Amino acid sequence: MLAQVRSYTLFGLDAVPVTVEVDVSPGLPSYALVGLPDKAVEESRERVRAALKNAGFPYPQARVVVNLAPAELRKEGSHFDLPIALGLLAAQGVVPLESLSGLAVAGELGLDGALRPVPGAVNLALGALAEGKKLLLPMESAKEAALVEGVEVWGAESLLQAVAYLKGEETPQRAEPEDPAVLLEALDLRDVKGQAKAKRALEIAAAGYHHLLMVGSPGSGKTMLARRLPFLLPPLSQEAALEVSRIHSAAGQALKGLLRTPPFRAPHHTVSYAGLIGGGAIPKPGEVSLAHRGVLFLDEFPEFSRDALEALRQPLEDGVVTVARAKASLTFPARFLLVAAMNPCPCGWYGDPERACTCTPASRQRYVGKISGPLLDRFDLVVEVPRLTPAELARAPEGESTEVVRERVLRARERMLARQGRPNGELAGKALREHVRLTPGAEALLQAAAKKMLLSARSYDRLLRVARTVADLMASERVEETHVAEALSYRKTL
Repeated sequence: MLAQVRSYTLFGLDAVPVTVEVDVSPGLPSYALVGLPDKAVEESRERVRAALKNAGFPYPQARVVVNLAPAELRKEGSHFDLPIALGLLAAQGVVPLESLSGLAVAGELGLDGALRPVPGAVNLALGALAEGKKLLLPMESAKEAALVEGVEVWGAESLLQAVAYLKGEETPQRAEPEDPAVLLEALDLRDVKGQAKAKRALEIAAAGYHHLLMVGSPGSGKTMLARRLPFLLPPLSQEAALEVSRIHSAAGQALKGLLRTPPFRAPHHTVSYAGLIGGGAIPKPGEVSLAHRGVLFLDEFPEFSRDALEALRQPLEDGVVTVARAKASLTFPARFLLVAAMNPCPCGWYGDPERACTCTPASRQRYVGKISGPLLDRFDLVVEVPRLTPAELARAPEGESTEVVRERVLRARERMLARQGRPNGELAGKALREHVRLTPGAEALLQAAAKKMLLSARSYDRLLRVARTVADLMASERVEETHVAEALSYRKTL
């Protein structure tokens, strides 16, 4: 007897439909699994056998063939356990075949028949929504899938409960999303003493979505500043929250609610190329995609591998990253705000007022040279964060709170969206020239600076974007000389 169960396999961020075909026919007891399964899928044989036995269901003493169609698509993951088990029961007449119509199934089985959560529940729900099917998942995954509106999700705790649903012995339990996770308490800018210029650069970066590089000695407050940046950014819209949640779900992170706060990712400098950009036999999203619509913070910037840093160029320009492999080539969204921090030299004390630098000029040059010119050119803001002495820290004023600065950022962002429909950091070409109107004094200052500093075309455009953001923060329609002057002050030479 033949039974068919609908399921999905994750291919990047997409849930690709897979039909699990189970055929039980007379013959010597055997089990064959075909359809290009990976190791986790192949091992489902023993999990399914033990789960059926321990849940009190029969395991067929016959010839069993399980096909995962389409056959040419690589299947991976343990979430095929439940559809295979239900297919075996349907092929034996334990579960009515008609009960599987209009239903998609995914879930990992424990040896006792308990259902365990699977990654990518949000993406599975989007796949079921596209096909107009109901979705049966382990309860924990079902609550995550229920974050997607418009799809009916059933949650089950065990194989026994799933079978009871299909036989009509128990009313299916509709999954509801859990209450959104409690937002982290906003980190306050007032905790960072002094550093008025760096705080201003942080404000400009948040308002216009400008990439920021901070240079300073150890203990100057670079990491403290970076960790406060997400709380200055506007909250994610419903569409953006679903897009970001989809990426994190595909990466295997359990979600209690849609991610409303812009994500903050801070990978260690030993992160691999694949970990930063994305990779795998079937590519998975990396840190640049997990930081989509949020902040990617790279501390000890020159210590990252050269290959990984150079790979940042594509997402910084295009907002996407393409990972090509022999078996698949996938494109992931990666429009993030890059914030990097570095020491001025290998020992970290070059230019410090109290401690002497032990580095030679050649070693300092090699250290800074780890960052290529084209990559450095992609930072809109480069600011020095000097270490304050204990006496200076004691005298430093408290400064503005995150809430006050955030209100200013939100007002500036509203002006940008009303004028051009996007943050200033994303303006380019004709749109940049159209929306950045310079006064004669500002134009003269910019031309003189470009000639003296030998600015590239990219650097010139970035100065225009930063100056436009400064003007928006000061509620000015035109870019004036003072706005250009402030933008030029964030072009520190390494």
